Amino acid sequence: MQLGMVLDLKRCIGCYGCQIVCKAENGTGPGTTYARVVKRESGTYPDVERLSLPLLCMHCRDAACVAVCPTGASEKRDEDGIVFVDEDACVGCRACMMACPYGARYFQDRKRHYFGEEEAPTPFENARYEQHETGIVEKCDFCRHRLEQGLEPACVTNCMSKARFFGDLDDAESEVSRLIDEKNGSQLNVHLQTDPSVYYLPVRR
Repeated sequence: MQLGMVLDLKRCIGCYGCQIVCKAENGTGPGTTYARVVKRESGTYPDVERLSLPLLCMHCRDAACVAVCPTGASEKRDEDGIVFVDEDACVGCRACMMACPYGARYFQDRKRHYFGEEEAPTPFENARYEQHETGIVEKCDFCRHRLEQGLEPACVTNCMSKARFFGDLDDAESEVSRLIDEKNGSQLNVHLQTDPSVYYLPVRR
């Protein structure tokens, strides 16, 4: 089994809902955004187009971050292909951050940085503060804690435009596999040969 995600760029409206719910679900601090949305504009007025591109860890089958980790802290699970970080083994060397071509990893500084004295941790950050060790690297793990409860990742469940799909890429009959096949799904940066497990459906066929 290889769990993966399909994102429909035609449906995505760039609302940042996935980004917000991810931070709420995981209680990540400032500067750490496992799921993020970047926007690109093209063309010249009046023919201008804007593309909203959701990004997260690609959970590559041939993950560069796993290959360079000196302690084995970056692992890829055999049962479902999820790439995750063993916090007990991570020494914070950040080699994986340099190896990751998608910028999907975040170093947890020993001091959380807030802007100005008037700002403070959110209730979500306070609730999960103890779950985030300092001096290590963190990343999206497809919400493993939710998968263990039979739930989908938070970003999938809470996508208001239903632009995210999650399932087994190795199952030819799964919804994600059918979408990739029928709607010309593609990976980002194919030339890097990491074989990402996140696919994108184009705005146009």
